Amino acid sequence: MKEPFRSPVSIVVFVLLISLACNLPLASTPAPSPLAPIPIPTVQPPAPQAVTLEAPTAVPTIAHQIRPSDTPPTSGLLVYDVESSGTAPERRAPYGDSYKINRLERPFLQDMTYVPDLDIVTYTVGEDATWYYISIKLIGVDPNNSLGIHYGVEIDEDIDGFGDILIWVSPPYGAQWDVNGVRVLKDNNHNTGGRSATQSDAPFPGDGYETQIFDSGQGDDPDLAWVRTYAGLQSTLQIAFKKSLTKGGFMLGVLADAGWKDPGKLDYVDRITLAEAGSPVRDNKEYPLKALYAVDNSCREAIGFKPTGDEPQLCPRPEPTPGVAACRNPSQYHDQASCEAANCRWVRDPTVLVAVVYICVAP
Repeated sequence: MKEPFRSPVSIVVFVLLISLACNLPLASTPAPSPLAPIPIPTVQPPAPQAVTLEAPTAVPTIAHQIRPSDTPPTSGLLVYDVESSGTAPERRAPYGDSYKINRLERPFLQDMTYVPDLDIVTYTVGEDATWYYISIKLIGVDPNNSLGIHYGVEIDEDIDGFGDILIWVSPPYGAQWDVNGVRVLKDNNHNTGGRSATQSDAPFPGDGYETQIFDSGQGDDPDLAWVRTYAGLQSTLQIAFKKSLTKGGFMLGVLADAGWKDPGKLDYVDRITLAEAGSPVRDNKEYPLKALYAVDNSCREAIGFKPTGDEPQLCPRPEPTPGVAACRNPSQYHDQASCEAANCRWVRDPTVLVAVVYICVAP
């Protein structure tokens, strides 16, 4: 096939058009404008605030009006308790643990390790115009034992065997009279003795001494009860309380407790059975101690009245010798002859430290 004819003129025109096209300005895209800076808001720091520090809570200062005498009466009712020092090496109490009637002789840990600072020997009840002074003598000499021993005075105001008032003290104990660690509690719903004050009623769901009326000086009377250590012949620890706490005649006993230490569970014998509690007396089938240990209490004595002998938890009286009159009112006899003639005993007063004084006591 024959190619089309291209004239020289057309070729020149074509070349000129291409040249012009190459020299024409291209449609330019406008250059992007620089980005405007993003404004950053100026944050002003908060104005400093005045800091108000709260003052520490001040411990209220107790203004005491009266305190017990540093030299309380040197004589008074002396009450003996069973003590276990002689049989302690045999890891047992000699006797005196009568669970049924709330007599506990358990100055032992659960493994029957003896704790002499728990073992009550005697207690003495003295008085002056304002105070009763309860002096507790222990086999040991350290009421501040690391076990944290609590000591107590139980008062039965209506003489029915149910404790009504408990003076409960906790360590540390100092040589000066102090209210710190001293509590006074009451049983307002009459259940410290379970259903009956003459026997264990376990298990009984009572709440013991449930009402607190004094705590380390806090209460209606900031001077109501005090405690101190007292290294006398017949006292390792002393508790003093105002006579106004009671109505007059009452029964009184003492206790030492490094076990449960719970006034809400007194009487302990009404909370668990003897089988659960165990026994410190080896010939008892429940020996050794189990759930109830490290506690010692005493019998109760009549204060401010003459007992008939039928009062629940009253300390036992000696059996009279046939044909011989029993010792009566020994404190009325002031010489050896009259004391012994009344079948009483003439003994040195163990509460007098600075002189030799003899008193008449029951056998």
